Amino acid sequence: MAEPPSPRRPQPRPRRPSQDRDFGWQVVETTAIVLGVLLLASLLWFAADVLLLLFAAVLLATLLRAATNGLVALTGLADGLALALVVLLATGGVLGLGWVLVPQVIAQIPELIESLGATLGELEQALGVGEMARDLADGMDLADILPSPSGLLGGATGLISSTFGALANLVIVSVVGIYLAANPELYLRGVARLVPPGKRAPTRDLLETLGRTLRWWMVGQLVSMTAVGLLSYIGLSLLGLPLALTLAVVAFFLTFIPFIGPLLSAIPVILVAFSQSPTVALYAFLLYTAIQMLEGYVLTPNVQRRSVSLPPALTIAAQVLLGVLLGALGVTLATPLAAAGMVAVNRLYVEEVLEDDEPHESTASRTRPRAAAD
Repeated sequence: MAEPPSPRRPQPRPRRPSQDRDFGWQVVETTAIVLGVLLLASLLWFAADVLLLLFAAVLLATLLRAATNGLVALTGLADGLALALVVLLATGGVLGLGWVLVPQVIAQIPELIESLGATLGELEQALGVGEMARDLADGMDLADILPSPSGLLGGATGLISSTFGALANLVIVSVVGIYLAANPELYLRGVARLVPPGKRAPTRDLLETLGRTLRWWMVGQLVSMTAVGLLSYIGLSLLGLPLALTLAVVAFFLTFIPFIGPLLSAIPVILVAFSQSPTVALYAFLLYTAIQMLEGYVLTPNVQRRSVSLPPALTIAAQVLLGVLLGALGVTLATPLAAAGMVAVNRLYVEEVLEDDEPHESTASRTRPRAAAD
């Protein structure tokens, strides 16, 4: 009996030259995209400081725009004239504050150093650490502790360079912020034209939402900063501390940085209070604790309800991350960057990709009526 013929296996079809060319172009396109992404990431990394300065200018522009809109609504002035008046008042206020504070600091700092040294001496005697400190000092060589003349010169040069760099950055942020506040519509149209025509309306809506979010965040921060500064000045004056106005101004500016700023502002207050007595230092610590609790649990949640609600863990994580990557400027701008990032993620990913239309607390500023927002 003859065996049945074995089934023929299908032979692989030969690849056509066009398929090979298509595969080659896909490899080239993928490689080009990866290289382009890496190049863009590198450019963003090296330009991070410039981008942070531009973001700071945007924050300043939102604050100037809010003040200008309020002045126009109250007085009926032309938009340009109102902005010029806001800039002049802000500049005059900063210069006047410096004119008042600098002479006080110069006059009272030597007295504070002398008082602090005397208080530390009394504390040393009370704790009985004088003998231990002298024994430790006898075994040290001052040449190993004190910096060399070249080191002192390098440190002074670096300090001068940092001071001029900070002033230059301040001028850049101020000038760019004023130009952005003068004609925001021009820059909104310019950014919207960078995307395809079908995406221009959603892009413009996103930019306007980000602008309102940052505007109300800045207004809320300014209210909190003002309240902390005033309460600090009143409390420190009642305690009889020198440099009460200077310390209150420091607390005013450092309140801009949530969580970290209040801790930093308390350090000079406690040192100055300790120059008077340990009891005064305790009272100053309790005063600042009460002020920061009032700011954190009452003022900020109420004045920033129209902005964005940031979880504390997210805020601290953003500050630590940007502080490690970008330094002090990153820490300063971490919170508004996180606020803008939350709005962008909710709009571009949660609502567009996941198609989640449920209203979120972080996008409350977008869902309320536009007239109320503006």
